[in-house]
Amino acid sequence: MKNDFLIALTQICSERHLPKAVILEAIEQSLILAYRRNFGSAQDIEVQMDANTGDARVYADKEVVGEVENPRTQILLSEARLIDKDTELGQLVKIEMTPRNFGRIAAQTAKQVILQRIREAERETMYVDWSDRVGEVVMGTIRNIDAAGNVVLALGRAEAVMTKSEQIRTEDYRPNQRLRVYIHEVERTSRGPRIRASRTHQKLLFRLLESEVPEIFEGTVEIKAIAREAGSRSKVGVIATQQGVDPIGCCVGMRGVRIQNVVNELNGERIDIVLWAPDDAEFVSNALSPAKVELVWLDADTRTATVVVPDHQLSLAIGKKGQNARLAAKLTRWRIDIKSGTEALEEAERRAREAAEAAEREAELAVRRRAAAALLAEAERSLALEEQLEMAAGPAGIPAGVASELLETPLDTLGLSGRVRGTLERAGFASVGEVLLRAARDENEFLAIPGFGAKSLAELMANLEENGYLPTKEAMAEAEAAIAEAAPVPEPEEKPRPEETAEARVETVDEAAAPLEPKVEPAPDEALPEVAAPEAEQPSPGIVAEPIEQIAEPTPDTARAEPAPEPEEETFGPTGKRRRPRRDLVLDEKTGTLVSRQRRKASRQRDTWKQWEGEADEDAFEW
Repeated sequence: MKNDFLIALTQICSERHLPKAVILEAIEQSLILAYRRNFGSAQDIEVQMDANTGDARVYADKEVVGEVENPRTQILLSEARLIDKDTELGQLVKIEMTPRNFGRIAAQTAKQVILQRIREAERETMYVDWSDRVGEVVMGTIRNIDAAGNVVLALGRAEAVMTKSEQIRTEDYRPNQRLRVYIHEVERTSRGPRIRASRTHQKLLFRLLESEVPEIFEGTVEIKAIAREAGSRSKVGVIATQQGVDPIGCCVGMRGVRIQNVVNELNGERIDIVLWAPDDAEFVSNALSPAKVELVWLDADTRTATVVVPDHQLSLAIGKKGQNARLAAKLTRWRIDIKSGTEALEEAERRAREAAEAAEREAELAVRRRAAAALLAEAERSLALEEQLEMAAGPAGIPAGVASELLETPLDTLGLSGRVRGTLERAGFASVGEVLLRAARDENEFLAIPGFGAKSLAELMANLEENGYLPTKEAMAEAEAAIAEAAPVPEPEEKPRPEETAEARVETVDEAAAPLEPKVEPAPDEALPEVAAPEAEQPSPGIVAEPIEQIAEPTPDTARAEPAPEPEEETFGPTGKRRRPRRDLVLDEKTGTLVSRQRRKASRQRDTWKQWEGEADEDAFEW
């Protein structure tokens, strides 16, 4: 039995490709499970097996106590010290508890457990082996093809699956056919490792070239990029890491023997070997071989390469259905735009025209911007001057509506002499408004202008006053009178009773005459009609006549309250100044009192004079 166990253990290890330790561990775990099923699971069981003899011994851990309550898990201190003299209370002691006929009982109970443990160990070992082989090319045999078109390959004890997307469309697969496939993924599952194989992967071409070209395997020649359309055509960019080595010649081999073996393995797939270059323009030019490239333009922002080829090689550069250009774009990772020489010339001319037009538009825009900036600066300057002039319009006596127009009025309108006008223009004064603004602020500032003295200042101020831009003394007097007249007029008092004293009548007459202004001499062409004074009675010899200007004290019967005159219309002169209507003091024949009358033109004189309401006694004046 001992020899049979050892022979069987060795045979299983050989068939399953498992080490003896793994098989023995599986057997021990199955025996522990069998013991617990038959003798209880309360104890902590350990099984030790001799690999040479096949004997199995069962050990249980028991707790050392002073009084045993459960014999399966506890042991007395005296019995424990027979096994180990240093044992103390509370410690665990390992005691052998191998039952009789344990081998036969374990064989009947743990057969399936042992097989399951062995299968699990086998799956784990297989996953570890194949996970280390990801990225390798292996030889497999087609076992079958399922209904979905997936090809199942036998790889020794393992199986690999090649899905429809990983198959070359131009290849026909049949059972028992041998293929080289690329292992690109290994997945752990409950039924063992799932291995995925591919015939379209780019690394398959890399591994085939590595196996056929010793320089690639040694590192003398390096593959930098691969672009592949499986079953049709591929492009490979290579570079030599040592001087004096031709990378393309190494890959092609003597009379193309090396590259031909790779082509045969891929069932006639065309392979172009191109020289890789660190310069993108040169690499794009090489990638379009066998076409000859004349010029390459690169646009780094859009990753676009514009390639110019001769007219007779345009179709060769593009390839069948654009395959050559498409593979070159994948190889270089640039978007390639291929044009013939004629198209490139037309494109260059168009770009030159567009550049010239753009430059012309830019120049025009620059001129417009400068003009707009100048206009804006001038407008801001004019607005600032206008605001300052409006603020100074009141103190200077200039109407507010005229202030903005003065900024556009030239200096020629002032009638200055050529020397004074030239001095002002050289000092930067371009309009009457600017001159008025400086004069309103401080007229002595003109004296700081070179060549502008006191005589020039006197001439300037005289012309400004003559043209009505500065107020005259008479105008100032009229303005003060207008301000006084604009004061609120008191409401007329009630008609006085006859019992009022003569002093009240005198005060009324004085109040009526108070707002009147001194008599202004009329113009020569506005002669007023003469008013005849009433015939006075001859005084008695003992009475001395008083001057007409003296007014006798009124009697209570003649005292009357005179109503306020009607509001007068305001008029403005040609320069915008407010003009006060002119009045005259005349003697009223009926009342014998002085009244204020507005001077009118001859065509507008009324038949009767406007007079104050109320009656007055004929004895109001004494001669």
